[in-house]
Order: sequence, then structure tokens, then C-alpha cells
Amino acid sequence: MQFLKDAKYTLHVAFHPFDGFWDLKYENKGKLRIALTILLCVTVMMILKRQYAGYVVNFNYPLDLNSIDELKYIVLPFLLWCVANWSLTTLMDGEGKFKEIVIVTGYAMIPLILIYLPNLLLSNVISLRESPFYYLLESVAMLWFMWLLFIGTMTVHQYTVIKTIMTMFLTVVVMGVIIFLGLLFFNLIQQFVGFVYTIYQELSLRS
Repeated sequence: MQFLKDAKYTLHVAFHPFDGFWDLKYENKGKLRIALTILLCVTVMMILKRQYAGYVVNFNYPLDLNSIDELKYIVLPFLLWCVANWSLTTLMDGEGKFKEIVIVTGYAMIPLILIYLPNLLLSNVISLRESPFYYLLESVAMLWFMWLLFIGTMTVHQYTVIKTIMTMFLTVVVMGVIIFLGLLFFNLIQQFVGFVYTIYQELSLRS
């Protein structure tokens, strides 16, 4: 099946990022549906991790957990990164299209699945003394993800190492600006709605 073949290619990207991301961009081996599937799997993985990780490493209170919150912690940052990176690199002569940025970011997240899943199972059998090994694997997954994201960003935009580092830093800054403007916009909308409602109440009392 083509879907399984495309999904298997994510492992090649994870272990051979330079060749993988090059083929992803110039040989059209990257698929948007695979990137979005990885995003979905990571979101589900984080929900399972928060709810079913062993008590030795899990400090969440199960009754307070809300699976919808994972959209704020996984999906929203994913979309913000893609939008911010595309907006920024458009001004910095980046060659990556928005679709390619989404694909690269999605494929870069594959280590989070490869390590978090066995780590989840491991967390239920380890003791407190063995918990540092769990956190070590967590760190490896995050560093691996950042390394793939770095290589993918450099390849898709055809940047140098220094320019890629600078671009990734500025992308995080732009994400903060977008969040600030979004909160400011919704605050203004809320105040405007409150103002209109106050006027409506005044007119209703006078009539």
C-alpha cells in the first residue's frame, strides 16, 4: 500500500535526515497526509503519556486532565511554527513553500513517537531509582526532534547553518508576536462586544 510505503519513509528521514529531507523537497517524497498523521499520533501519544505514564514519573492528577488541552500544547504550536516560519522566510529569501514547511515540521516529529511510546511502557515498570533513565530518553527524543527540525529547515529553505539558527530563533520570536497580537485582538473584540451590549442595555432601559 502506498500509504504504508510513505509512512515507512519517515524512518529514512529520521535516521538519514540530510538525504531524507533533500528527497522530501526535490524528489517529492514528502506527503502532507503523512505529516498530519504524525501530528495526530504525537497528540494522541501526549494524551496517553499524561494519563497512563507510571506514577514514578507522572505527577498529573487524572481527574484534572483534559484531552482537548493537548491541542494547545501540540497542534497550536505546530501551526504557529509553520505560519511564523513561512512568514519570516518569505522575507529572508527562503525557498520553502508553506506546504513544505508543514511537511518538514511533521516529519521532524517522528522521534517523539519512536521514543515516547516505548518510554511510556517503560515508565510503568521502572522504580524511582531508575527514573533518570526515563528522563534521559525524554531528552534524547526532544534533541533528536530539534536536530531533524534544524536539518529540515536548512534543507527546505537552502540556508547556511548560521542563517538557519538565526531563522529558527526569529521564528520563535515571531510566534510570540503572533500570540501577543492574537490575545490583543480578542481582548479588543471582547471590549467592543461589552461596549455594544452596554449600549443595548441602556437603550432597552430608556424605551
